[in-house]
Amino acid sequence: MVKRSRVLGCGTYLPANVVTNQDLERRVDTTDEWIVQRTGIKSRHLAADGELTSDLAIGAATRALDHAGIPASSIDCIVLATTTPDNTFPATATKVQAALGTLGFAMDIQAVCAGFVYALSVADNMIRGGQARRALVIGAETFSRILDWNDRTTCVLFGDGAGAVVLEGYDGKGDSSDRGVLSTHLHSDGTQYDLLYVDGGPSSTQTVGHVRMHGQEIFRHAVTKLSGVVEEALAANGLESTDIDWMVPHQANRRIIDGLARKMKLPPEKVVLTVDRHGNTSAASIPLAFGEAVADGRIKRGDLVLMEAIGGGLTWGSALIRW
Repeated sequence: MVKRSRVLGCGTYLPANVVTNQDLERRVDTTDEWIVQRTGIKSRHLAADGELTSDLAIGAATRALDHAGIPASSIDCIVLATTTPDNTFPATATKVQAALGTLGFAMDIQAVCAGFVYALSVADNMIRGGQARRALVIGAETFSRILDWNDRTTCVLFGDGAGAVVLEGYDGKGDSSDRGVLSTHLHSDGTQYDLLYVDGGPSSTQTVGHVRMHGQEIFRHAVTKLSGVVEEALAANGLESTDIDWMVPHQANRRIIDGLARKMKLPPEKVVLTVDRHGNTSAASIPLAFGEAVADGRIKRGDLVLMEAIGGGLTWGSALIRW
């Protein structure tokens, strides 16, 4: 028997404010054609004034708990992936904990766009190690708060949102037929720190700062590193790409997603896409896409789901989950 973390439920939350490319044309020197051609993005959701990352996280977490059919009081651990916390400290996860009324402990994880995979790995390993029985894993961002709205190369790419999953420990057989998290695989390369970063922080400038990105370099690294970590996940579980029912990728750029799918020989109908409507929501993008595909019935119980992401750091990772 092997301790596993099965996924009991999932939930999503998007701010009501939808901003289209046409809206951005009136604000930034850009065009709908330029944005769609290079990224596949047509619209994104932006948080309202006074709407915080914790508000989005609480919305997604509440829906995930409702979907799982369990009370918040049964959660032992909250792991929240975010690059845009409410405050420098304490952890935004503690604010979520207070609002939900959970017990145990709560903490934030910072791995930018790879944050949800990192958070999932942390929670899964806590369950496997016996430190928690049930965990709430959240990816939540108000990325619009760190954008430079005069930089048309970055401000058109991102959006706000949150997604969450509930994990519960159980004894599995130890093979790829088990439900839940089969494995997670994490990597980072700090020598590429300056490819995607925020030019501010408490220690360096005492300001929040704005996103800065070398887009072409990120694109160059993305498909290679992601295909490598996907192969790692498949090999660890004795699986082939043909065994994958759904790929739920980080929703950064349609061309990156299409390139990885081609490399894996996955048909488009097996790839969950939300980038056209959500933009890049950083740590929230995978749980948002996963939650949407579960809610509309595409992802069914027993389906094998591959998740992968790359973000600033550089950080990247993958996870295999049997829903």
